[in-house]
Amino acid sequence: MIDLWPLIGIVIITVGLALKQNTLLVILVAGVTTGLVADLAVKDILSTLGQSFTQNRYMSLFILVLPMIGVLERYGLRQRAEALIGSMKKASVGKILMTYLALRKITNGMGLNIGGHPSMIRPLIAPMSEAAAEKSTPEFSDEKRQTIRALSAASENFGNFFSQNLFIGTGSLLLIKGVMGDNQLDVKLETMALWALPTAIMSFVVFAIYTKFISARMNKHTTTNEAQISTESQPEKEGH
Repeated sequence: MIDLWPLIGIVIITVGLALKQNTLLVILVAGVTTGLVADLAVKDILSTLGQSFTQNRYMSLFILVLPMIGVLERYGLRQRAEALIGSMKKASVGKILMTYLALRKITNGMGLNIGGHPSMIRPLIAPMSEAAAEKSTPEFSDEKRQTIRALSAASENFGNFFSQNLFIGTGSLLLIKGVMGDNQLDVKLETMALWALPTAIMSFVVFAIYTKFISARMNKHTTTNEAQISTESQPEKEGH
């Protein structure tokens, strides 16, 4: 019979993260528990944990950029981004979303995190996009409102996910650097960040095309509804 007790670490990690406990503490408890269940000596467990930390030492470099990011955000980085988007003249849904997407990618490339669904999309980008659509559309349906909100959320996903590796100090690149270095593969951080650039550019193009397509479809739907309303109201006017 296969002994499954050494897999208890997976259960601990799953439950701990589901309960939103401290990630580092959950992983540490899972590692120590797994080692004890597997009959490893405490000395061997600590040695394995220390070795893993040393092998992934590049991850600790990310800590060096945190003070810089904190200072910039403390002195109004997000407020300046909001002012930039809010100052747009004759704003449309496409212009707002593409401006935010470009801003997200540029700041990600500098290691700055000014975006996010709760901090930018929900309170700023989505309401501005809805307001821009309402100006150009007399009949603003709830379906169109939900579509714009979904598109706004997608701009954050495209902006963050496909450009987070542009900064050489980001955690994912540092982790890759550490793993590849352990396998005698010398890859520079600058090279990996450079190869992330085509993905960032193509994701921008894809989202621009997708936004244009969705906007055209919403406008067509609006035009069709207006034509139907006009047709239905004509017999009533003739009757009067």
